[in-house]
Amino acid sequence: MTLDKHQIDGLESFSVTTLPASEFEARMIAAGYSQTGSAPAQANRIKTWWSHPEYPRVESIYSPDKQIVITAYHVS
Repeated sequence: MTLDKHQIDGLESFSVTTLPASEFEARMIAAGYSQTGSAPAQANRIKTWWSHPEYPRVESIYSPDKQIVITAYHVS
């Protein structure tokens, strides 16, 4: 699970495997996404959902302290 393995509509491709949460969130907001919810995920990680008026929903996985985004991908 790494960011560079997935393409998020409206964002440039990621060239790194992880990003600081603040940078990832700034990119998502700039592309028109808004955070819609979160829940616990495997290994004490945090799962967060993002919606966009035109693109499919995105799920992102954060580190347990929510400081690093490990991966993000479109879900249907």
